[in-house]
Amino acid sequence: MEIGIGLDPTLGLNYEDQATISAESAALGYQQIWTPEGNGDDSFQLCAMRWAATRDVVPGGVGTGIGVSQAGIRTPIGFAMSAGTLSKMTGGRFILGIGSGGADIPAYRRTWGVRGSSALGLMREYVTSIRTLVSGGTVEHDGNNVRYNGAKLGINPTPNTPVYLGALGPEMVKLGGEVADGLCLNWCSPEMVASSRELADEGAARANRDPSEVKLAEYIRVCVDEDVDVARRAYARSMMGYALGQLGAPPRSYRAHFERMGFADDLRRVDEMRARQAPQDEIVDAFPAALCLAVGYFGKPEGAAAHFKKLAENLDIAIVRVVASRPGIDATRAVMQACAPSSA
Repeated sequence: MEIGIGLDPTLGLNYEDQATISAESAALGYQQIWTPEGNGDDSFQLCAMRWAATRDVVPGGVGTGIGVSQAGIRTPIGFAMSAGTLSKMTGGRFILGIGSGGADIPAYRRTWGVRGSSALGLMREYVTSIRTLVSGGTVEHDGNNVRYNGAKLGINPTPNTPVYLGALGPEMVKLGGEVADGLCLNWCSPEMVASSRELADEGAARANRDPSEVKLAEYIRVCVDEDVDVARRAYARSMMGYALGQLGAPPRSYRAHFERMGFADDLRRVDEMRARQAPQDEIVDAFPAALCLAVGYFGKPEGAAAHFKKLAENLDIAIVRVVASRPGIDATRAVMQACAPSSA
């Protein structure tokens, strides 16, 4: 298993801070640096910057990955060009993770020009097209979102970039096993990781693939502070938007994901507080700590590494996704040091 560090915009790190943290993470034994991507900073450039910052620490630099970018914000050829260039630049030390974003929401589809309403169909088209392009193949496809007639990537040598699929639901996980090089999981208990492994194997079998070819990567969020309540509240705030969704709206994939792990009643109780417009601080304090600890860690630094190791079982790539307890670079550094592979 490889251990990575995950950095995102909520940490408030400027570019200089990110370069500093990247070099320090390499010195601590982290083998990869990952980032999510929305429609803000270009994460391919962030990955290139972070990789470059590690080359004086580790020969050739550490690996980097995007987990995940949203299919609607680039075309498959756009993804393949950027991913292939970064893979070539880093000597093959790059993984592209791609997900469906809000493809199940009509407003999202209108904003980003996503056709059709099937997230599964969208991701099948994107992943198969991108994998074909970065392996030097030619794409012939006439679908809802990918319409190419003889499209080919002009990068020499062929970059052969691994393409991972962001997946939560059972059918998306199976699809990853069928068409992707790996899966980017999120907010999973060890039991959910084991279940995802079985589903990915099922998907691989229906494509006559060797299941061992399909790797599992996951963000495991960690927030540390000497004041446990400070860490708990920061962690809960980072999780609530995923777990709860919009009050009164149809449940989305993340809510269903947490309910499959047995937390439906806990989330319903928090919904009742939201419905009666309880103060936000009360809602944060009522958010179930058991759910937080089932999929990540908050607490004192000395407890982080063991909890992370337990959650990382059955993964090929376990990523310490930093949740800062307080503003400033030191909160990021504290998480990174608490889970450092070199001290394991």
